[in-house]
Amino acid sequence: MAHPFRLIAVGLLLSMTGLACGVSQLTSGLPTSPSSHLLFQDDFSDSSSGWNTLQSEAGAIEYTAEGLRFQVNQMRYDLWSVPSLHLGDVHVEVDAIKSGGPDDNDFGIICRYSDENHFYALLVSSDGYYGISKMENGEHNLLGMDGMRLSDAVNKGTAANHLRADCVGDTLTLYANGVKLYEVKDASYSSGDVGLIAGSFDQPGVEIVFDNFMVAKP
Repeated sequence: MAHPFRLIAVGLLLSMTGLACGVSQLTSGLPTSPSSHLLFQDDFSDSSSGWNTLQSEAGAIEYTAEGLRFQVNQMRYDLWSVPSLHLGDVHVEVDAIKSGGPDDNDFGIICRYSDENHFYALLVSSDGYYGISKMENGEHNLLGMDGMRLSDAVNKGTAANHLRADCVGDTLTLYANGVKLYEVKDASYSSGDVGLIAGSFDQPGVEIVFDNFMVAKP
């Protein structure tokens, strides 16, 4: 069961060393968007595509044949990566699958990232929970809820989830597998980078693979 959201230790990704790359496996291709609206897309088959990578005791982020893989080796710890973009309003989609570790985890999409202390994270977990958090001054805080909430729309265990995050004006909206999960308003951050995040609760060893990342104008 996913716990009420916690104050956590946070890992910032600094290494730029890409590892193995290859053909993506989660779905047949990138999500589609009109070409005039598309801002950025990545199937992680090119290890020089710009995402931060990491190898440390805390965990790893690496390009693999399946996609961009996150491994979190510490309890109550988050790792994230961004591709060094600066954007305003965005519509973001990605495929995600748990490749190992506990179902009690969190993973999802970052938007409006300005630095390690200021961004939004739109999250689900492998035991079916969801939430939207704001990172502010080094602490995650859920927006509009006391704890992550359960939804049948979030696929559990090792089943793949297609996630969507809309960050438009002061409105943040999270979808999983075509179902709208939650919408909340917050005007703290208006622009910044996009990215991906994965974290642990009381058990380490979380492994999440992301693939078919797409950013478009809403």
